[in-house]
Amino acid sequence: MVTQISPSTKTVGFWSAVLATVFSIAYIVGQLAEWLGLLGSQGGPESSSTPLGLVLLLTPSLLLGSSFLVLTVSIHQLALPERRIWSHTAVAFATAYTVLISIVYFVQLTLVMPRLARGQSEGIEVFLFVPFDSFLYAVDILGYSFMSVATLFAAMVFVGKGLERVVRVFLTANGLLVPFIALQMYFHPLIWIAALWAVTFPGSTWSLAILFRRAATTTGSD
Repeated sequence: MVTQISPSTKTVGFWSAVLATVFSIAYIVGQLAEWLGLLGSQGGPESSSTPLGLVLLLTPSLLLGSSFLVLTVSIHQLALPERRIWSHTAVAFATAYTVLISIVYFVQLTLVMPRLARGQSEGIEVFLFVPFDSFLYAVDILGYSFMSVATLFAAMVFVGKGLERVVRVFLTANGLLVPFIALQMYFHPLIWIAALWAVTFPGSTWSLAILFRRAATTTGSD
């Protein structure tokens, strides 16, 4: 069983989980549209995004980073004392994830996308986000590998039955995707297994939102 939490932890945990769910689903919808060629690209996972695709995919992805980090901190506050080594480790990996992907997406949205929209790609070739074949794509999958590791450690916080078991299963499943995320530049078809993230991650965050909503709070001032 997780411990009782303060009202502020309950509120922050719930809303960060909700926002992480919303941002992840927004990204998933955009990614499906991208792979279907509806955003101006050639479609499929190996096609580079158009300026429109970059905005629709990377804006929710950038916001997801911060909401996931806050959610992980909230899980740390939720954990029993003997389980906080796992939640603290999750916070460390979530921080690395957030920093890495935030750099990638902020660079894309503020430096790359405006120049691509003007047809001025000369001089920024190293910053182009080319699936499986660019520096920033490698940084991005490293970030998401760290996210998977963070969820694997966070899963160890939840040892109870019922809803806690659901949370643990989703978090563990998301964590087990790490080799398929990290190694896809060597073997591109791994992305199809890594794409299970579209189920495991929002499943994790939504079940966490429910758990925080139902969590018992401590009495007294916050």
